[in-house]
Amino acid sequence: MPRRLFFLGLDSLPPRVLYEGLDGGAFQYLRGLVGEGARWVMRTCHPPITVPAWMVMFTGKTPGELGVYGFRHRRPGEFGYYIVNSGYIKAPTIWDEASGRGLRVGVYGVPPTYPPRPLHGFMVTDFTTPGPEKPYTFPPWLRRELEASTGPTIFDIVYRSEDKDRVARDLLRMLDNHLRQVEYLATRKKWDAFFYVEISVDRAHHAFWRYFDPKHPRYEEHPRYSRVIPEVYRRIDEWLERLHPRLPKDTILVVASDHGIKAMKGAFTVNQWLAEQGYLKLRVDPSSLKPGTDLGEDMVDWQGTIAWAWGGYYSRVFVNLKGREKHGVVEPRYYEETLEQLRRDLESIRGPRGEEWANKAYRPSELYPEVNGDPPDLMLYLDDLNWRPAGTLGWPTNYLEENDRGPDDAVHDWHGVYAVYDPEGTLERGDRGVMPIESIKAHLEQLIFSKEEG
Repeated sequence: MPRRLFFLGLDSLPPRVLYEGLDGGAFQYLRGLVGEGARWVMRTCHPPITVPAWMVMFTGKTPGELGVYGFRHRRPGEFGYYIVNSGYIKAPTIWDEASGRGLRVGVYGVPPTYPPRPLHGFMVTDFTTPGPEKPYTFPPWLRRELEASTGPTIFDIVYRSEDKDRVARDLLRMLDNHLRQVEYLATRKKWDAFFYVEISVDRAHHAFWRYFDPKHPRYEEHPRYSRVIPEVYRRIDEWLERLHPRLPKDTILVVASDHGIKAMKGAFTVNQWLAEQGYLKLRVDPSSLKPGTDLGEDMVDWQGTIAWAWGGYYSRVFVNLKGREKHGVVEPRYYEETLEQLRRDLESIRGPRGEEWANKAYRPSELYPEVNGDPPDLMLYLDDLNWRPAGTLGWPTNYLEENDRGPDDAVHDWHGVYAVYDPEGTLERGDRGVMPIESIKAHLEQLIFSKEEG
């Protein structure tokens, strides 16, 4: 018989929390299990974003092979964007392969699994689900059963908000909803492997990190907000302590994150900078725009524009290439030269006091063995992710203390966690070095299928 495996995904959990004690003792039970098992520092993918990182983990394919470079993408020649969903994931996941081998699998909250796909087992989709009125379970009738037993499913919350009290209430309500549903499924349904990703951890980090991490440049001790992140950790830990003894005794427990998290030092207005440098030409006076104005297609003088960009945890930069873009002006014979000059200029951006930044601008072909889908021309990381690229316009300076899309205390980081507790002790305990995120699927397969093959 194959080993049973329960996978607990804590979105954005960094090693500082689980391995180094930044949780302040909130993860008592979980840390005890991790201490009895094997643990790695997980090195995430390019880009270090929830979509595509979880699917990189569960398919073993790079974002380039998947053709997924973030939540949203633009098709060449179009200015707008489309949102990635499960239909864009063509590579088989580990639960696809387990289902194909006759194993029963449970999947809950893994991004992006909406819309749900058939499998040998059950699925509840993730925070990209448009709402509870949409089909979000497989089999379809599981939705009625789940809602009758645990209440309506809460997929996500508004976490970039000035109303922190409401964010905290909504966050804990969503977390409790997920924990009840997963406990119901894990204890009432038959499964050989169960994959659960909790997005509440990520939302708590983004909304409350500056009240939690003393290393944050704008750290503030707050009587309520400083307790939110530890409370999220504590509720997960106490839930796991209750659930774990109710799982089959031979169950392997895996704890992992898709990327890490760290303080956001500020945001840099990449499109304003491109306009100042002559790469982006606007039809309007930038100083006349309201701060936070989105770059619109009709705002751009395309005949004088070489490149424009998107903001986010990294910046996607697009060259206005003739023959590919609707209003392209850069001749194909000058594409390579233009791209290299643009890269040099982007990497030379300095901080607000003239300090040197660790900027990297990559061509997708430099990062991946295969480049599919709709990639950008350049992928830009500012100061090793410490600064968030802002795509909006109308700001009096290129350096913003806050995120341009609403309050956000944190940016993503390269390192997360991957830890395995095996009650049968087949893995050597202790630190095991670095685990690339692309290698985790193969390691999970080894854990799940080892007895089946043995």
